[in-house]
Amino acid sequence: MAHKTPPGSSASHVSCLDLWREKNDQLVRQAKVAQDSSLPLRRQQLAQDALEGLKGLLCSLRGLPATVSVLPLELTVICNFITLRASLAQGFAEELAQDIQQGLERVLETQGQPEARPEHGLRGLWDSALRASSLLPELLPALHHLAGLQAALWLTTNRLGDLTLLLQTLTVSQSRASEDVLPLLKTWRPPVEESDAPLTLQDARGLRDVLLTAFAYRQGLQELITGSLPKALSSLHEAASGLCPRSLLVQVYTALGTCLRKMGSPQRALLYLVAALKEGSTWGPPLLEASRLYQQLGNIAAEIESLELLVEALSITRIPEARQLLIEVELLLPRPDPASPLHCGTQSQAKCLLASRCLQTGRAADAAEHYLDLLALLLHGSEPKFSPPPCPPGPCMPELFLEAAAALIQAGRAQDALTVCEELLNRTSFLLPKRPRLWEDARRRTKESPHCSPWVSATHLLQGQAWVQLGAQKEAISEYSRCLELLFQATPKDEEQGNQDASYHLLHTLRRLDRRDEATALWRRLEAQTELLPENTAWSLPLYLETCLGWIRPPDRETLREEFQTSGDL
Repeated sequence: MAHKTPPGSSASHVSCLDLWREKNDQLVRQAKVAQDSSLPLRRQQLAQDALEGLKGLLCSLRGLPATVSVLPLELTVICNFITLRASLAQGFAEELAQDIQQGLERVLETQGQPEARPEHGLRGLWDSALRASSLLPELLPALHHLAGLQAALWLTTNRLGDLTLLLQTLTVSQSRASEDVLPLLKTWRPPVEESDAPLTLQDARGLRDVLLTAFAYRQGLQELITGSLPKALSSLHEAASGLCPRSLLVQVYTALGTCLRKMGSPQRALLYLVAALKEGSTWGPPLLEASRLYQQLGNIAAEIESLELLVEALSITRIPEARQLLIEVELLLPRPDPASPLHCGTQSQAKCLLASRCLQTGRAADAAEHYLDLLALLLHGSEPKFSPPPCPPGPCMPELFLEAAAALIQAGRAQDALTVCEELLNRTSFLLPKRPRLWEDARRRTKESPHCSPWVSATHLLQGQAWVQLGAQKEAISEYSRCLELLFQATPKDEEQGNQDASYHLLHTLRRLDRRDEATALWRRLEAQTELLPENTAWSLPLYLETCLGWIRPPDRETLREEFQTSGDL
């Protein structure tokens, strides 16, 4: 009669481990087959099945007593499960930290510490588990692998203090302790796994290289933003020399170009921007940085060409490449920040920048076309609502209408400018009080929108300019009068924000038209407001007024005031 092995015997235990190890290896191979699949649905299904299989396998292993023979496989399955789940979700879920914690607690159980709950949470658990592993070298490779995943989780949640302490513990026998994460990552040498070890989706050393590149890039970008340029240059060079995928290399080279431009090395910066454009199809960031570089060099033609290419690049819809079923560098980077120098925005934002730069550099005809294209792009499909600022970075919709009108006037297209102004007035009419209430509201110093008066008054001012261009003096005077009427409503704060400039232009116009009473009333109002403003007030004009009123600068304003005081009008 054949001898049967009792279910609870050591031989049965070993037999189960062999079967479960084989199951782990089969699930890892399945995930790698999924990675290589060119069919998205099949890829997703295979990967999801592998994830569920790893989850079930982990539950089975946790049902066994925590022993040195079980834990290498159990910790490896935890690492494979976390890697696959995080890559599929493109982020680290909170419960993954619980999987790490349970793995550490199982390590402590092998040392007879089942109730160990250090007061410092995961940080304390790691100290205890790594001390225990010094007595159990069989656990070191898997434990270092799990530590790499913990480092990735802490990096994405900006727990850099905990990350530093963990790396110091991991490298304590390899080098003198450092306070900086980057050298700690460079000196960390995870133990090499045995050739007969359970299969892993990503080994500890590959994960360490990903962490090194991600941290170097994150740190370099932050140093670039804060102005620590030499440090940023060093960190970004470190990122570029690491395990850097092509899509990220475009970002790194662009950041190096930005850094070198700010350090006064435009030619070296240009070399990196050219390299970024050659490296991949994500052309937005390097093209935007190229436009800044050419603007700094005074090469307007090249700057405008870069912006035109940027608009074209952002209009192309690209199908994102399938992500690896691994912890990749991009997974450890923060979300794109609009304040970042690498943020190139949307197609409409790029078009707005192109239009404004054309207007500022005297290319009025091009600016007019770009503004009209931009308005059509933004208004297509649904009518936008005009809400008061604060607006997102860049001009809000009413200001875009005004800049478009100013560009059309500069381009000699006065009739088109009038059409744009009328459209703006129609869209902002609900912000204005009814006309019979106008003077009553002005006396009470109330307005339905504190931002409406500058927009609408500027619209009438530009209409006046358009009528002047068409030779219709009567219509021009009517529009200037409406502009002046709205300016009389403005609060002193509004005046500080640019209406002073428009008011001086109107004063000059009224004197030229010999309308002395109105000029005198406006002059007295301006003098009273000037006395309320702080000394050395910085005078500025919005772009839509700068092209029309830019000739009025403080010296010219002072000359106008002197002429008015000596003319005998008062």
